[in-house]
Amino acid sequence: MSEDGTSDGRGASWTMRRAARRVRPGDGRPLQSFRWWQHLSRSLLYLTLARPDGGQVTYAVEVRHLQGDDGEGRAHLYVDGRQQATSKLPAAFPVEGGTIEVVKTAFGLRRCHYVADDGSEYQLVPDPASAEGRRARLDRENPGIGRLVSAVSVLVLVVSVLLLVPQLAEVLFRLPPVAERFGTFTSPVVLPAWLNIGLTLAAAAASTERALRMRYHWLLDGVGN
Repeated sequence: MSEDGTSDGRGASWTMRRAARRVRPGDGRPLQSFRWWQHLSRSLLYLTLARPDGGQVTYAVEVRHLQGDDGEGRAHLYVDGRQQATSKLPAAFPVEGGTIEVVKTAFGLRRCHYVADDGSEYQLVPDPASAEGRRARLDRENPGIGRLVSAVSVLVLVVSVLLLVPQLAEVLFRLPPVAERFGTFTSPVVLPAWLNIGLTLAAAAASTERALRMRYHWLLDGVGN
């Protein structure tokens, strides 16, 4: 998966084909407006497409991050305000002229894109009241601050990888099965517990900020997942 959340070949295609088989019919319930207390538990994004008859259809993708028996969340597809389909995550909803692909991480959305039949991709537009919508508004109204926040998030994750990964590797190589096969490893970095906790919390905040923009890199954002 690339930095902007786009698909990365046959592996991603296989995942989406498998996800498409998990789609189930919706119950027709109306779409609820976004509430301020749902910032951490709900994402809501929109896509408007032209119909062959000249009209328009509006799709809404709602992700309830903590929903489901496994707590991994569920995605719901609404068509003109009514629930048409639901799916476990990752999800692949067939729509007019293509598919809406939805993937999440432990920190939020990794991907919510419309993939047209011709292969072109478009990220869905977040609801203005949602956390994703507020982050997008920051970029529009204060682009300099938005870029600074983005740069700080990347810096925090790079520092976290450089300082935390060697320590985690040392713990891993202490496990008897691993040590017997590969030997031991001594981390060149040794930090106090309070600093490791602080780095972990900072990395989680940085990954959450990037998830609000649906930015993902397997090394930077994958460490905490």
